[in-house]
Amino acid sequence: MGLDDKFTDEHYPAYTMGRAAEMLGTTRSFLRSLDQVKLIDPQRSAAGHRRYTRHQLRLATRARELVDQGIPLDAACRIIHLEDQLQEARHHMQPA
Repeated sequence: MGLDDKFTDEHYPAYTMGRAAEMLGTTRSFLRSLDQVKLIDPQRSAAGHRRYTRHQLRLATRARELVDQGIPLDAACRIIHLEDQLQEARHHMQPA
C-alpha cells in the first residue's frame, strides 16, 4: 500500500486512541467500551496500542450521538449494525 493509498483508504488504521478521542470529543474509556461491545475492533500496533480507521471513527461518532440521546450503548450498537446492513443492501440494489 502506497502513501497515497493510506490517505484515501477509510480502513487504514491511522489514528491512535488519544487522537481518536480528541477528534471525537470523547474519552478513551468510551472508545474502549465500543471495543468491549464489539462495535469496533481496532487494530493493534506492534506495541499493542489501539489504532482506529476513519470508518471506525464514523461508527464511534454515531454511537456517541445515540448515547447522548439517552439510548443505552448496547441498543445504540444494534441500531448502528442495522443502519450499516440497510446501507449495504441499498448499495447492492443500485444499478451498475
